[in-house]
Amino acid sequence: MTEKANAAFVPSVWVRPTPAHRLRPALSRDVIVREAIAVLDEAGSEALTMRKLGARLNAGATSFYRHVTNRDELLELAVDEVLGEVLVPQGGSPDDWRSDVTAFADAFRATALRHPWLCAELGRAGMAYLGPNLSALTAQLTALLAAAGYPDPPSAINALYSYAIGMSTTESAWLSTVARSGQSEAEFLAQTLRPEPGVGSEDLRFVQDPAAVRDEHFASGLGIVLDGLSTRLRPQA
Repeated sequence: MTEKANAAFVPSVWVRPTPAHRLRPALSRDVIVREAIAVLDEAGSEALTMRKLGARLNAGATSFYRHVTNRDELLELAVDEVLGEVLVPQGGSPDDWRSDVTAFADAFRATALRHPWLCAELGRAGMAYLGPNLSALTAQLTALLAAAGYPDPPSAINALYSYAIGMSTTESAWLSTVARSGQSEAEFLAQTLRPEPGVGSEDLRFVQDPAAVRDEHFASGLGIVLDGLSTRLRPQA
């Protein structure tokens, strides 16, 4: 069976053989993925089509599809590429696991807010978990939690991802709504909340310093998750 025939049965870009033939150097998978991310950041996932991206890169269909066979593959690649921006602290003491996990969660949130499409596509991008960057993140978190004495790192990682993705999805949607208004976040909130003096002090503070309040909400919820995880740590020898 030929490589082309085999590819039809492969469900993910991560297990499809890379073409062995040389292609013109101006077009590569890296170039395609970087341009796709630019489109996603500028206009969202609905704006990304293979035809539009090919035209944007001035690439012929034959050479373009040798690198990426369909939109699902392209999204897998884009998701994993931006996850490479998320870092997990390495080499710290096992006793510092809370600060290290917090640094990871903060980095994930910052990445998701820079790329508002990420969380939605992470859940839809097929076998995205096979990507090298997500695999590396998971391996680093597993090592960190195992060293801290957590008996079941995969379940802890699922909890961390669920919290970070859920909160970042909501926050990204909110910031997209604000951006569409053409106003600053504070201006938009001043029009929508209209807090009365002396009433709803949290709402008033949200209007005055919305970014700081969002930071605090994320940190507070993460603290609750980490408190739960800490109850299951094995005592260190």
